[in-house]
Amino acid sequence: MNDNFYPSVTWGVPVSDSNIPQLSSIRRDQSFTTWLVAINQATAETLVLQTIRWRMQLHIEVDPDRPLGQRATLKEPVAQEQPHVLVKNESIPPNAMVKPNANDAQVLMWRPKSGDPIVVIPPKY
Repeated sequence: MNDNFYPSVTWGVPVSDSNIPQLSSIRRDQSFTTWLVAINQATAETLVLQTIRWRMQLHIEVDPDRPLGQRATLKEPVAQEQPHVLVKNESIPPNAMVKPNANDAQVLMWRPKSGDPIVVIPPKY
């Protein structure tokens, strides 16, 4: 399995008709749990072999007026926490086996410095 984290971010205000880039920073803080499993094809029984947890935190400052390749600066953390293989496996919750998956449940919100947040892209489910 190859599951790559590949986020994208808009340069402009997603709820505006303007094309002027106004992105100033990106902050993300996400936690993940992944299970390595074996599935008995005859019985459909799922056996958890390993449970792995990790967290991805990110703060990037952006200056869209700078030249390409110099617009973004990683502020923190410089080094990410390493994934943790849990000593005791956790069972897979039933809702992790059906939709919505993480990608279908994501929401894009615009949170202006003043005013109420706006849902730009709602979850698929």
